[in-house]
Amino acid sequence: MSPESAPVLVTGATGRQGGATARALLAAGIPVRALVRDPARAGAVAALGAELATGDLHDRESVTRAANGARAVFSVQMPAFTGDGFDFHGEVAQGVNLVEAAKAAGVPQFVHTSVSGAGRHVEAPGWAEGRWASMEGTLNAKAAVQDRVRAAGFPHWTLLKPAFFMENFRPSLRFLFPRGVEGGLVSVIKPDTRVSLVAVADIGRAAAAAITDPARFDGVELELASDHRPMTEIAAVLSGALGRELRAPDLTEREAVAAGMPPMGASHEWLNVIGQPARPRFAKELGLPLTPFETWAGQELRA
Repeated sequence: MSPESAPVLVTGATGRQGGATARALLAAGIPVRALVRDPARAGAVAALGAELATGDLHDRESVTRAANGARAVFSVQMPAFTGDGFDFHGEVAQGVNLVEAAKAAGVPQFVHTSVSGAGRHVEAPGWAEGRWASMEGTLNAKAAVQDRVRAAGFPHWTLLKPAFFMENFRPSLRFLFPRGVEGGLVSVIKPDTRVSLVAVADIGRAAAAAITDPARFDGVELELASDHRPMTEIAAVLSGALGRELRAPDLTEREAVAAGMPPMGASHEWLNVIGQPARPRFAKELGLPLTPFETWAGQELRA
């Protein structure tokens, strides 16, 4: 099998980032092999033209079998939610298993998606004093997997560090709209806080670009944002797309919780004080297409 005809092993292909990557690769004519735990639940991915490989990131042997013959791996992990909270140790174990499986299978390229600021978070004001305990689990886990990717010795590797998903503003998620559009935006993110935003489709396009041109993206650690806007502008764009006037929230944590904010929403205080380092200019310098927030909202939320 020639390198050009070899598939890319995509993890998380039934989710947001892996799904976006699978679609971008297939649109570019690059074969995709999707790692799935249950092929019966991956019909949509198969319908796009992806090959399905049964495996589990907690089972290194199954991942090694799936990685055999692949030209590259797209790596994404999400911590499982248990009764005691998120399993960040399990997330790291999944990432390590995937790295080691790809190495054992002789995969020459590894593209991993993490989160904006991971690895640099320990330099944040107040980190050493424990101010950001709510962020410790996720950022430390992301940084640990990044370290394994860097140290693994792949001929080519890339780290994507996406910012705050534009998709979080979908009213149907009930995340930033816990009481629906009628209840307005609910968040501790302040009106003048500028948020680094990324369209999930742009993550897929960035991953596909790296896989298409491994040498140019080798060792690149891309802080990926499609746009960078204050919450006042975000609210204005949402208002136009949803056909209802929305205001940028200016709530204390107590007020936001009373208005329905989910527990993990409290971690957004990080954005007011520290923020995410991802900026659109970094992707533009690499020639990557980006989706402005107005474009995303017009396509995805138009009333």
